[in-house]
Amino acid sequence: MDRLALLEFKAKIINDPFQVMSSWNDSFHFCHGKVSPVVDDIRGSPCWTYNLQNCFHDEIPLEIGRLRRLQFLLLSNNTFSGKIPSNISNCSSLEELRVRNNLLTGEIPAMLGTMSKLRVFSMSANNLIGRIPPSFGNLSFLELFGSTYNNLHGIIPDSFGQLTKLEQLGLGVNKLSGKIPHSIFNISSINFFDIGDNQIQGHLPSDIGITLPNIKLLHIGNNRFTGSIPFSISNASNLDTLELDGNKLRGKVIGLSFSPIRLDLSANQFTGVLPMELGNFKILEYLDISENMLFGKIQESLGSCVKLEFLAMRRNHFQGIIPPSLASLRGLRSLDLSNNNLSGEIPKILENFVFLQILNLSYNHFEGEVPIDGVFKNMSATSIRGNDKLCGGMPKFQFPKCKYEKSKKRKLTLTLKLMISIFSGLIGVSLVLSLLLLFCLRKKRKENISSDLGNFVLNLSYQSLLKATNGFSSTNLIGVGSFGSVYKGILDEGRHTVAIKVFNLLHHEASKSFKIECEALRNIRHRNLVKVLTSCSSIDYQGHDFKALVMEIMGNGNLDEWLHPTPRINETLEEPRNLSLLQRLNIAIDVANALDYLHHHCQTPIVHCDLKPSNVLIDDEMIGHVGDFGLARFLFNAIQDSSINQSSSIGVRGTIGYTPPEYGMGNEVSIYGDIYSYGILLLEMFTGKKPTDNIFQDSLNLHEFVKAALPERVIDIIDPILLWEREGENRVNDITCNESQNGSPKRLECLIFILEIEVACSVEFPRERMNMGAVIIELHSIRKKFLGTNIHRQRFQATAVFSDLKCSGFGAIIRNAAGEVMAGMSVKGPYVNDSEEAEVLACRKAIEFTVEASFSELVIEGDSANVMRAISIPLANKSLLGHIYEDICSYLDRLHSASISWVRREKIW
Repeated sequence: MDRLALLEFKAKIINDPFQVMSSWNDSFHFCHGKVSPVVDDIRGSPCWTYNLQNCFHDEIPLEIGRLRRLQFLLLSNNTFSGKIPSNISNCSSLEELRVRNNLLTGEIPAMLGTMSKLRVFSMSANNLIGRIPPSFGNLSFLELFGSTYNNLHGIIPDSFGQLTKLEQLGLGVNKLSGKIPHSIFNISSINFFDIGDNQIQGHLPSDIGITLPNIKLLHIGNNRFTGSIPFSISNASNLDTLELDGNKLRGKVIGLSFSPIRLDLSANQFTGVLPMELGNFKILEYLDISENMLFGKIQESLGSCVKLEFLAMRRNHFQGIIPPSLASLRGLRSLDLSNNNLSGEIPKILENFVFLQILNLSYNHFEGEVPIDGVFKNMSATSIRGNDKLCGGMPKFQFPKCKYEKSKKRKLTLTLKLMISIFSGLIGVSLVLSLLLLFCLRKKRKENISSDLGNFVLNLSYQSLLKATNGFSSTNLIGVGSFGSVYKGILDEGRHTVAIKVFNLLHHEASKSFKIECEALRNIRHRNLVKVLTSCSSIDYQGHDFKALVMEIMGNGNLDEWLHPTPRINETLEEPRNLSLLQRLNIAIDVANALDYLHHHCQTPIVHCDLKPSNVLIDDEMIGHVGDFGLARFLFNAIQDSSINQSSSIGVRGTIGYTPPEYGMGNEVSIYGDIYSYGILLLEMFTGKKPTDNIFQDSLNLHEFVKAALPERVIDIIDPILLWEREGENRVNDITCNESQNGSPKRLECLIFILEIEVACSVEFPRERMNMGAVIIELHSIRKKFLGTNIHRQRFQATAVFSDLKCSGFGAIIRNAAGEVMAGMSVKGPYVNDSEEAEVLACRKAIEFTVEASFSELVIEGDSANVMRAISIPLANKSLLGHIYEDICSYLDRLHSASISWVRREKIW
């Protein structure tokens, strides 16, 4: 039976270029041939293996289904076309079916799921479409299911959770969607799990490192996963490849207890600082943490990863210098630290990295002389633009010459030395006299009854303030604080309306608070700080001391009144005031700008020490202003992460719920304390819950409440007003008018981003909190996304389409977001001498067309060497596919294009 079936199989094969089956006939048994290692059939034993790789170009003959005793069918690496014959399911003894890397089309036949003995099913790198048949879940002996690089869609069947012997699951580079069935994560035998480059969503189970103890490769990159990295992943001690790139994962980068070989966390939303455990990754070769929201310094411990070849940290918020310990990474082939806040000099040791082929340090704050040897000799391999303080280097970099003389020292004459000494002495004496004079004037100024603190000069007495407030009437009372009350006042016969803060001097610290506010507000000017016009220090009619500050009036009260409105008697019939999402986001940016100014741009840095909603005032244009500096502290001779000296002896108290935990343990004041208070303030703004609400007891606080809910349960914790609000007709860019009660996906996504920032600001340990500069950048980015201002046109995608080696031309197709062809071009005829040249030309045309048409996305598929030739950037090592992405990015940056992505074409199965 098998003999006849195979002879008919041979008859259906038209193209047999290597004459593999030429000896198959009635007299010479095919099982004796060189095609495959088969057992002798002379004595009637079955011919059970057929290995027909690299041989044929036709459809798979239907006669294959008559080989009922066939155990192994290996048809990979041919050019078989057409559909997979469903009658292969008749081969009831089949254990391995390998047909990868062909040109097969159509769907995977559901009948193949009835071959109960099947252990290996490999169909990768074809053109298969349709859904994955659920019937494959019945194959209890299945160990490998591979169908990467196809066009499958739909979901991963729930029945796959029944494959208890499954070891390798490869479904990457398809169009799959939905969620991974949770039961799959309970198959402890899995060691290879690749679902990358699909549209799958959900989150990784918290116990994945326990339920998959044998996992060696986990690739879920370029999908839509959310949540954080489960801590249990540290239990997967066999894991050597972890690729989570291109998702929406958040939280911190956790420290692993083992050393992977490849770790890719790029293009997510991770925050915080890098874990010290990175230094324990002794066999790590590839590390990519680019395009996240990481901050802090580059860990010194990274220098212990001595086998590292590829290191990418671009587009984060790292600061400080390149640590000297990186000198140990002599095997680096690619180093990308671009688009951060790094400073200092470029380490000269990089000249000696003989394997370094790609170096990108662009858009940082490096300064000093550029090295000239090693990789710095090759402009196409080195990018250092966007560092304005660099000098020297190779002439092609076009940096200015360094302003110093090397080895030339002028000899000063005795007369010149004497003149310099005398001149220096005179300057010293002048400085001493100036300081004495300044001290005297300052002391005298403190004794004045009224001191001017602004551009609007007012000489106000107690009597004028009494009149302006109708005798400090309760009807003029607009607020009560820790050390006094705030009244609305009218000056100059109604021409000026102001806010007058009267200090309650019966409070034993109010007088000191008045002095601190005067000192703090004397020389600071910022649009998001409450402007103080003048102060008054006098005596009232009872002979008691009187102290007050006169400030600009804020027509919309304070933030606390907006977040937690309490209707007044005359407002009972009115609709309560609410802040929209955009208004809250704008106020959050206003407060962040104010803190950044106080911390980093004042002559003496100032810590507010009492940031809370009632101290954020809102003007008529709904702009936020930070006020009440009664507890402020100065950082004399301070750097951002140092301890500080205080300007007064008032103990640090702040307000319960907003005060950082380290203050309660006796730690000194720092800017990190304000960042914590800011994080709690924002959590309150977007959840509507106060940190002192009754639900927050024992170990539960507002920070942990929000952190535990992100991102899946964001709807449960967000202020309901932000989900069902309807914007006014006069609102610019009204994007919410047709939203459902749960909010649009874009609204929810923006809310998740905001809450993630707030959580990063309010972590327990001060140095792990997000710095205010990074906060401002991220909030502006979220606002742009919310308003849609970063999308000026329909997003298009230019794809360079490359055919096989025998084609006569190549083309580039422009598609829109829906996949519809909008335009096209081709490279044919006399311009094409070989397929490589055609690929280069088509790729270049696609790039040029994309740039000229201002399309926002470019996807390139093709041989790496030809892509590199197309953009005139050589690549010494073709295996480093990761570098191609950055080189094309650099090219498009020069042409002002928006973004680009690289589609991997290497075969896995």
